[in-house]
Amino acid sequence: MRITKPYMSLETLRMVYHSTFHSVISYGLPFWGISPHSKRIFLMRKRIIRIMLGSRRFASCRILFKNLRILPLMSQYIFSSMMFIIKHKHHFTVNSEIQYINTRQQLNFHQPAPYSTGFKHGIYYSGVKIYSNLPSHTKQLSEDPRSFELELKEFLYHHSYYSLEEYYNH
Repeated sequence: MRITKPYMSLETLRMVYHSTFHSVISYGLPFWGISPHSKRIFLMRKRIIRIMLGSRRFASCRILFKNLRILPLMSQYIFSSMMFIIKHKHHFTVNSEIQYINTRQQLNFHQPAPYSTGFKHGIYYSGVKIYSNLPSHTKQLSEDPRSFELELKEFLYHHSYYSLEEYYNH
């Protein structure tokens, strides 16, 4: 990126970023996104964003991600996990199928009991947990995958989460 930056516009650099880095990082992200190596990848991604915009080494990237409309790694993980869940929602049980009482949680998927640490970090458990914390108006769009995708992306662009704890506490 440093070599090509002087010769390209910001829009072209953004296209180079998406074609080289984003495509590699996004591949299989719902399955490896919580791995210990994700911190190194996140730091590398922040470095690339700073180079693209010519920012200082220790400048905050939260605003830079928003300006470029690029999701930070955990926001991208949330997005990828939710799109996986929506595409395969027939494999998940909705709370309303188990409980016949109208509650606030009836639109959520049933949270399975974690029986191992590996299961807690897997897509089935963590994806359901992430889905449960989505805003209700976003969850209501889950029947239309395209509308859900657009709404979720806007939500994540607006908030730029750096960690799952930050997302859960929002």
